[in-house]
Amino acid sequence: MFRPLNSPIRDWAKKNVWIIGASSGIGAALAQALLQAGAQVTLSARRHDELSALAAGFTRAHVVGFDAGSTEAWPQAMQATLAHMGRIDLVVMGAARYDPVHSWDFTVEQASKSFDLNVLGIYRGLAALVPYMLEQGAGGIAMVGSISSYTGLPRALIYGATKAAMTNLAEALYFELAPKGLGVYLINPGFVKTPMTAANDFEMPGLMTSDAAAAAIVAGFERGLFEIRFPRLFSGLLRLISRLPYSLRFKVLHKVTGL
Repeated sequence: MFRPLNSPIRDWAKKNVWIIGASSGIGAALAQALLQAGAQVTLSARRHDELSALAAGFTRAHVVGFDAGSTEAWPQAMQATLAHMGRIDLVVMGAARYDPVHSWDFTVEQASKSFDLNVLGIYRGLAALVPYMLEQGAGGIAMVGSISSYTGLPRALIYGATKAAMTNLAEALYFELAPKGLGVYLINPGFVKTPMTAANDFEMPGLMTSDAAAAAIVAGFERGLFEIRFPRLFSGLLRLISRLPYSLRFKVLHKVTGL
């Protein structure tokens, strides 16, 4: 019952990892951590200059700049990645859009752009990756979600909904792909100090550095976890709150958030 849901990763020196959304924040920190652990890593994002700066000094780093929101760009980016590394053992899909808005000040354009990148962007990647990994007979797919997917939260009207969709998708993928020998990972961070969260004008409980987040993700891969969530205390508390009856859950969240 308590065995790892994925095969624990033991030796990063034998792994080829493709990180989408690697130009800053958690993606950049994770890329550095895996390169330092000996993995061969392909860095992808739209901002080519930032990727090149990150790759400098690492002989096992490669840069493939592309827009994860473009359906046409995915197959080309995948072929370029394979040309660099020969095979893909693990892909981490972390490109995302974040709009902290209330129900009275959002726009449909914001919602459309967020769902297009945060959700449809994952499907674009899966359309290219799943057939390849099934034919390869091995590989892992990791998606960067959020603990905001656990329950509706203030100012997470759009972002939280996209990540809740990702959670459901990751669970469905695990059911279908794990029996075929593929790994599926759902990475659920709390608040991490990144350019994305710099837009927040409220206190962020359990705020972590990008390096600490990357270390937690690497540890989760090495343990073979399906859900990799952090920070442990805050994410565990929110998970517990999400399991409460709605009448009690809403009271607790109103008290905690002050709204």
